[in-house]
Amino acid sequence: MKDGTNGGVREILSTLFETAYRTAHPAVALPSHLPKVPAGGRIIVIGAGKGSAAMAVAAEEHYIATSEADKISGLISTRHGFGLPTKIIEILEAGHPVPDANSIVGAERAIALAKSAGPNDLVLCLLSGGASAIWAAPVPGVSFEAKQALTKQLLKSGAPISEMNCVRKHLSEVKGGKLAAAVYPARLLTLAISDVPGDNPDEIGSGPTVADRSTLADARAVLAKWNITPSPEIAAALNDPKNETLKAGDPRLANSTYEIVAAPRASIEAAAVIARDLGYRVITLGDDLEGEARQVARTHAQMALEAKSKGEKVAIMSGGELTVTVRGNGSGGPNQEYALGLAIALNGVSGISGLAGDTDGIDGGGGHAGDPAGAIVFSDTLTRAAAQNLNAAKFLENNDSTGFFRPLGDLILCGPTQTNVNDFRVVLVDP
Repeated sequence: MKDGTNGGVREILSTLFETAYRTAHPAVALPSHLPKVPAGGRIIVIGAGKGSAAMAVAAEEHYIATSEADKISGLISTRHGFGLPTKIIEILEAGHPVPDANSIVGAERAIALAKSAGPNDLVLCLLSGGASAIWAAPVPGVSFEAKQALTKQLLKSGAPISEMNCVRKHLSEVKGGKLAAAVYPARLLTLAISDVPGDNPDEIGSGPTVADRSTLADARAVLAKWNITPSPEIAAALNDPKNETLKAGDPRLANSTYEIVAAPRASIEAAAVIARDLGYRVITLGDDLEGEARQVARTHAQMALEAKSKGEKVAIMSGGELTVTVRGNGSGGPNQEYALGLAIALNGVSGISGLAGDTDGIDGGGGHAGDPAGAIVFSDTLTRAAAQNLNAAKFLENNDSTGFFRPLGDLILCGPTQTNVNDFRVVLVDP
């Protein structure tokens, strides 16, 4: 820490963030939901996501403790840099947010394992956010390169994650309930960590094991809305009825059960308990916020300024997933861009600070495990930046929030947290 006057505030903000993501860690959230090994059968573990490696470790430890380790096996796909040592379940690392060759390998192997389940077996799907990119098996006629290019277009467009997933699931052999179809008629249990607004199962990891509410027509409408002209093979696939996802009532979903073991709401509330103990009145804006990061930051700054003018000591908390419409060539993510927008909107007013971080430990950037999770804002952020000739407005214009906060020492650098319940934001007002 370079600015000694902010130490106490930094510690409070960091504690709130750490509490949020630790509450959702699989070692805490998963064990009580794990099923018994079926009589005369086995448990086949498959899954994907940023928290799936830790989910696999928690599952292994559970079944080792119950002397049933010889009855489980499987394969989990996670993001590069998120892997963990395991004893039984294989871990495969793949690309995120843009899929790579391992994304296809992992999805295809998961489908094969699903199809191998016998009548006495149980397929256990351990799912967390990030699975949409980490599992990528394109439908027939769509090349990996075309799907990869489309993902990049969607990421730059500013489309919310729900709309991105609507498109991706209609181009996939594993998403939109199709993994459940591969398991049927064997039994399937999905244990999920939610990272999506509203905790809708068909949006977590693009819903590989549940009925899908969206349609091919919806996917085409998303591309039109964001002015994305698809390649001929993508356009053909989105017009082919064979690529429609499974819908409610499909008999292939009859043996499928779904449970959410951790969600953003619980993480925000855990942080809120600490804030209240510190004397803050907590204002929770919900766990499902969406919108352009810099615009949401301006709204939250205005709320904080109003509270300050009234002499209130408040903590404004929110979750959800914000977006960035990329127009520059800088580095960063929605949490860092929110923080930069917040600093500009607050304009150095004393007694207001904030933090925005992705609970998976990585916020945009180059897709590397060492990328920042987010950033912290203090009342002297702009003053310290000016002393280093850092023009906040120009950095924001270039979408270069990482470049702004790094020289200040105000990036959150925690590495993979092994879970993912989306973004956590808090603005503290100390009159």
